[in-house]
Amino acid sequence: MADPLRPRGRGDLLWFFMLLGILCKTGAQIRYAVREELDKGSFVGNISRDLGLEPRELAQRGVRIVSRGRTQLFSLNPRGGSLVTADRIDREELCAQSAPCLVSFNILIENKMKIYGVEVEIIDINDNFPRFRDEELKVKVSENAAAGTRLVLPFARDADVGVNSLQGYQLSPNLHFSLDVKSGPDGQKYPELVLEQPLDREKEATHNLLLTALDGGDPIHSSTSLIRVTVLDANDNAPRFSRSEYRVSVPENIPVGSRLLTLTATDADEGINGKVTYSFRNEEDKIAETFQLDSNLGEISTVHSLDYEETGFYLMEVVAQDGGALLASAKVLVTVQDVNDNAPEVILTSLSSSISEDCLPGTIIALFSVHDGDSGKNGEVSCSIPGNLPFKLEKSVDNYYHLLTIRSLDREETSDYNITVTVTDGGTPPLTTENHISLKVADINDNPPAFAHDSYSAFIPENNLRGVSIFSVSAYDRDSGDNAQVTYSLAEYALLEAPLSSYVSINSDTGVLYALQSFDYEQIRELQLLVTARDSGSPPLSTNVSVSLFVLDQNDNIPEILYPALPTDGSTGVELAPRSAEPGYLVTKVVAVDRDSGQNAWLSYRLFKASEPGLFVVGLHTGEVRTARALLDRDVVKQSLVVVVQDHGQPPLSASVTLTVAVADSIPDVLADLGSIITPTDPQDSDITLYLVVAVATVSCVFLTFVIVLLALRLRRWHISRLLQPSRDRLPGMPNSHFVGMDGVQAFLQTYSHEVSLTTDSRKSHLIFPQPNYADRLISEESCEKSEPLLISDKMDANKEEPGDAQVSFLF
Repeated sequence: MADPLRPRGRGDLLWFFMLLGILCKTGAQIRYAVREELDKGSFVGNISRDLGLEPRELAQRGVRIVSRGRTQLFSLNPRGGSLVTADRIDREELCAQSAPCLVSFNILIENKMKIYGVEVEIIDINDNFPRFRDEELKVKVSENAAAGTRLVLPFARDADVGVNSLQGYQLSPNLHFSLDVKSGPDGQKYPELVLEQPLDREKEATHNLLLTALDGGDPIHSSTSLIRVTVLDANDNAPRFSRSEYRVSVPENIPVGSRLLTLTATDADEGINGKVTYSFRNEEDKIAETFQLDSNLGEISTVHSLDYEETGFYLMEVVAQDGGALLASAKVLVTVQDVNDNAPEVILTSLSSSISEDCLPGTIIALFSVHDGDSGKNGEVSCSIPGNLPFKLEKSVDNYYHLLTIRSLDREETSDYNITVTVTDGGTPPLTTENHISLKVADINDNPPAFAHDSYSAFIPENNLRGVSIFSVSAYDRDSGDNAQVTYSLAEYALLEAPLSSYVSINSDTGVLYALQSFDYEQIRELQLLVTARDSGSPPLSTNVSVSLFVLDQNDNIPEILYPALPTDGSTGVELAPRSAEPGYLVTKVVAVDRDSGQNAWLSYRLFKASEPGLFVVGLHTGEVRTARALLDRDVVKQSLVVVVQDHGQPPLSASVTLTVAVADSIPDVLADLGSIITPTDPQDSDITLYLVVAVATVSCVFLTFVIVLLALRLRRWHISRLLQPSRDRLPGMPNSHFVGMDGVQAFLQTYSHEVSLTTDSRKSHLIFPQPNYADRLISEESCEKSEPLLISDKMDANKEEPGDAQVSFLF
């Protein structure tokens, strides 16, 4: 962009700044132009508008400037959303004589990892003067030099470009010389001094001329150099180079001190006028620092290493001068050949060190740029990553690349990636650079806890201690962190009208099940538990597993004899065995059960004691009591058998029952035989009978006392009522007595009777209290009789003949 004209008013000033901030967008490339040497913070362009953002979004979206290996010349003004200068910009320092001077950088939108190329042209202003290398130059010329002889003069340099650069020279007025300016292939203007009039050394041996260099800026800048021309005696021939221009190409890695080329100039004169010396003409500092010229031999060699990336060619002028001050010049062009001596460089611009495993394909992970300092094929680079990764590289603007995902990630499969980015140039041999990008996959709660088995079975013996550990379940969650932290709980339901939590609990952290009660196998044999494992993710995930808890039976119940059942009155039943019974005759069967299970409930029967050993046998597993031999006349009528029922638990438990077997063919025979049985006196039986009689007498006395007191009270009231009879007229409404006379009391007493049945064995006595009967007659004797089963005392002697039982009735 050309330098704008000087503004002339407010409208022109606005137009001027619009020209400075002109924008040209092509694709993702943004272009601005700004003058050099502006103050820090000067406006360059409205970057927020060109990015399609609001000014406040610059900070929110992480918009920033990225550039490679260069001082930051621009900055972002987040308040105004504009691009401004970060400091004063010197175009000549940045670009030297290059035109146009373009500064390229990139704008990164961090949250999108999207990058935009920005190019700012630095517009030159006339801030540099033309400058001669020497303020004074001495030139020698022979006095017999012909008109038209040209003398090479030093040229000036101007760091500005365009119209602000060097435009021409002026020579101070004189009689003998004029000025001629020639333009070289590089655009540089070279002044030459042309002899117009013959010289006469004897008249004027020295001529002082003033050479002025002018640029085209506004205002015009200039500088001067004093040219001192010395007139010498005659020298017929000037030196001549074999070529007017020398060209040489050398690789940039040539060793320091290597000879590049040799210049040859000849002079036809003899002696000192024919001796030629070589020198650089108006060499730049850079040339003087890099090359050395042998003044006698004309050999040019290096004194400093060459770098193609810094300077691709060197243009210099060599002057050959004889002893008579005649000279000739030749151009030397040294071209530096690029060598693949720079490995590619990878610069990470933006990187996400962690990415969620549920990210979508195409999610950008990293933004980086690649650069190779070489040129041509040596500077062509290619990027690659291993093909077995779920990522790919995608080229962005300039030399920027995106690293993005191509499929979904699974942290449980691969929790982190070490991505190797390989950059290779096209040189021979190729140079390679590897850059490693570490990426962690952030976990999401996508895996529920998992148990090792679909269901579990646990066993606990009954009668366990409270708080004892029963079983332990464990679930594994493939996630990490809080998403993998598992807690356990039990599903609640009612068992025997009580909540499950009153029977079993679970440790929420370890999954250990505890018994809160002592279990009874006979009440609860199995519990079905539903254990839930829940992680701590958001939202939490859970898994259920069933646990079958079996209560193991312990031998804690003795066998229970169902038959023969003991009578409720405490007597012993009698089984009948006819004397004609053959061996194996089934007399009776002992039936027993055990509330335990398994071998704890396996019962066996055995005859523990018998009044006549060898007469009866008991089935081991059936409990059947059979005769072992034929009954004899000498066998007593009453046989006592003690049968023991035992389970197979550890330790075994047992119960016993006493059987009384009457040996007779019929019940009358039994009664006849029992008549002769003498019952021995049992002190314990006598005591029981005594206690019973005392109790009945006590109750009767208490009742009689109550009746007497009641009669006394009634008689007293009757007597008082008779005494007060004369005053009935004064006390009307007195009710008649509800009490009956003595006849009523007798009838009342007749309603209570006590029946006591006493057997010969008083331990088996029956005491019967009939219900009251409020009849006006005595209870008949038949109403007090009760039919009783045949009761036989265990202590009855077979030879004693006494009545079977005696019934006593007390009637009040």
